[in-house]
Amino acid sequence: MNRLLVLASVGLACRAPAAENPPSSPPGGQDTVVIAGHALYVPRGFTVNLFAEGLNGVRYLALGPGGAVYASLPSGGQIVRLVDANRDGVADAPAQVVLSGLNAPFGITFRGDTMYFAEETTVKRLDPGAATPLSLVSGLPSGGHGTRTVVIGPDNLMYVAVGSSCNECVELAGDSMRAAVTRFNLDGSGGRIFARGLRNSVGLAFHPTTGELWANNNDRDNLGDDVPPEHLNILKDGRWYGWPQCYLPNRPNPEFAGADCSGVEPPALTVQAHSAPLGLAFYAGAMFPADYQGDAFMTYHGSWNRAVPTGAKVVRVRVQNGRPVSAEDFVTGWQLPDGSRWGRPVGLLVMPDGALLVSDDTGDRIWRVSYGH
Repeated sequence: MNRLLVLASVGLACRAPAAENPPSSPPGGQDTVVIAGHALYVPRGFTVNLFAEGLNGVRYLALGPGGAVYASLPSGGQIVRLVDANRDGVADAPAQVVLSGLNAPFGITFRGDTMYFAEETTVKRLDPGAATPLSLVSGLPSGGHGTRTVVIGPDNLMYVAVGSSCNECVELAGDSMRAAVTRFNLDGSGGRIFARGLRNSVGLAFHPTTGELWANNNDRDNLGDDVPPEHLNILKDGRWYGWPQCYLPNRPNPEFAGADCSGVEPPALTVQAHSAPLGLAFYAGAMFPADYQGDAFMTYHGSWNRAVPTGAKVVRVRVQNGRPVSAEDFVTGWQLPDGSRWGRPVGLLVMPDGALLVSDDTGDRIWRVSYGH
């Protein structure tokens, strides 16, 4: 969809009669943004607009050369590129396909103008001007949790996250990359497990000051509505984070009664069970109020294994002295009072102007959250 049509659709959505889908009253201290026939709730002074739509199952977002936005469409096997050259907060044209015919691409990151990305079983590199990517790492385990996140650290090393094959089980011998984050040289050599016992860590981000690798984690299902909590971890080299035997220090899973959980590395922060945290990004932009500097944002994709659904929102993680201390709602409204969802946030990207982009793999949209505009 071109920019004019996107703008028109946003305008029509904002003028939709309240009777069609009346928004409930926003929580105190929040504003209501009526958009796409629904309501989103944001803190006072913030607003939301559509950056792009018509992106089938859009998931991961990354900032590329020239401020272009790169997005993965795993179900379509594509990585696409979007540009907002006139800086009006809306993509100028339909997405340009950069690569197609891929195997469930997910994570994307850049080192200069070189793009690194992860498919289900491989990590590849696309050099500037090249038409065909180069394979760096092959043999990632297939199936199970299908996301494959790749990030490059301040140490100039590459970190790849692979989730488990199951809800709770001992993985097959030789499948050590499952439920773990593995570290590689940039050419794909020297791979070794960095952190393990992570059932499904999708959001990875390096703290801008400490340089530590933060990772959220989706814990197991079928222990009730509120157990076990989801985790935000600060990953440490060589540590074990519990799965599958334990869900917290000294808290064995019932299938592993009697397991020694004393060596489990404790999470830095726990949040509501079954929220399904996916995206993770630190804020260092100049647009949001000063007290957002150094905080992080996470997306909750939302529960399936809970009597009362939860999630489908963006939360702000407050950070003090390099540690997360709390999580609070930032953008809500994709989940309706009856528990149904018209959107499910996945990826996060802080733009050069300080706005926050949020991908939505149910609405096939990318949302833009801005302040004072």
